[in-house]
Amino acid sequence: MKNEKTRCGWVNLNNPIYVSYHDEEWGVPCHDETRLFEMLNLEGAQAGLSWETVLNKRESYRAAFDNWDARKIARYDERKVAELLANPGIVRNRLKVAAAITNARSYLTLCDEVGGLDPYLWGFVGGKPVRNTWKSLSECPAKTPLSDALSKDLAKRGFKFVGSTIIYAYMQGIGMVDDHVQDCHRHGRKHA
Repeated sequence: MKNEKTRCGWVNLNNPIYVSYHDEEWGVPCHDETRLFEMLNLEGAQAGLSWETVLNKRESYRAAFDNWDARKIARYDERKVAELLANPGIVRNRLKVAAAITNARSYLTLCDEVGGLDPYLWGFVGGKPVRNTWKSLSECPAKTPLSDALSKDLAKRGFKFVGSTIIYAYMQGIGMVDDHVQDCHRHGRKHA
């Protein structure tokens, strides 16, 4: 597939799903509760795997996890867990499936306490994304003091698979951090 645009080096240019994710989502501020919850769980599912693997399974995840309806997921029982663990469309890891259920319950508590992930997460950055100016991918950190603080607070609130490296990737994916490198066509682009 021919691409005239320069993109961040991590993008597999032969995978249209990956190219679209880079161009339309990664680094773009997200305030949609369902997508914020989805991405938190997908980033956790990615632990130990490539992001591309999980991204390719995203639609299967949506179908398997009731379009990321936290109220439904919080009520999943052992029968539903067994069904998920038999589903080849998702990462069939018992700890990661259990984490999604635990995260749904923690998310519902967070909604009651602070109104949801949107006000909670964006409060960590004063409502505005951190826009970095990396010249190359090698300059981009795997985690930061901010991801450390957010990771620690999420874990304290009962969320699972929320280590600092996972949370930094999450922050990039939902646009709390914009790490498009300087020669990428998305670098410095303002978002609505």
